[in-house]
Amino acid sequence: MNTAPQVPIAGHPLRFDVEYPERELNRVSSAFRVFTVIPIAIVLTALGTVTFNSAGGAYSGVVVTGAGMLFVPPLLMLLFREKYPRWWFDWNREFLRFTNRVYAYGLLLNDQYPSTDEQQYVRLEVEYPNAREDLNRWLPLVKWFLAIPHYIVLAFLWIGLVFAVIVAWFAILFTGRYPRGIFDYVVGVMRWGNRVIAYAFILVTDEYPPFRLGA
Repeated sequence: MNTAPQVPIAGHPLRFDVEYPERELNRVSSAFRVFTVIPIAIVLTALGTVTFNSAGGAYSGVVVTGAGMLFVPPLLMLLFREKYPRWWFDWNREFLRFTNRVYAYGLLLNDQYPSTDEQQYVRLEVEYPNAREDLNRWLPLVKWFLAIPHYIVLAFLWIGLVFAVIVAWFAILFTGRYPRGIFDYVVGVMRWGNRVIAYAFILVTDEYPPFRLGA
């Protein structure tokens, strides 16, 4: 049965949520999360070097991206062809989903080990854009710059998130529960960051990210 949280259809093109665990979390796993997350974090890091092979073997190559996301290829295609190839979109979306599962686990939001393909308790949906109608071909050149105010705000939000997770860690050890207010704050920061990524780096929307934690 799919237990992933339901995300509202209306709103920002990128929708993100994490299911709140209505149960006691595993205290031992939570206590040693900084160690148990290492194997899957290594897998995530390894995706920084991606090898693509065509189905027919006509093309084989390696694309190296600092964060595992395709940024320069979509930028060039949007700029010169006004196209966003669907398989590039699918790669960026699935990589972003996987990244968020790893982050959610590392931030103690759940004790279920991150899957490499199933959404589990993390739900991230983003609409595939019609490049010619929905995306400005020149805007990708400056989106990273226009998003600078978000980088600054997110830096402070992530500092607060670190302290919030420390408090949550102690709460889980003593009560087995993740305080709901802290949980919503952590998910909100993740949601904000994902929307900035969707706008400035995977280039799937021209809608400027809202300055808010909520959906």
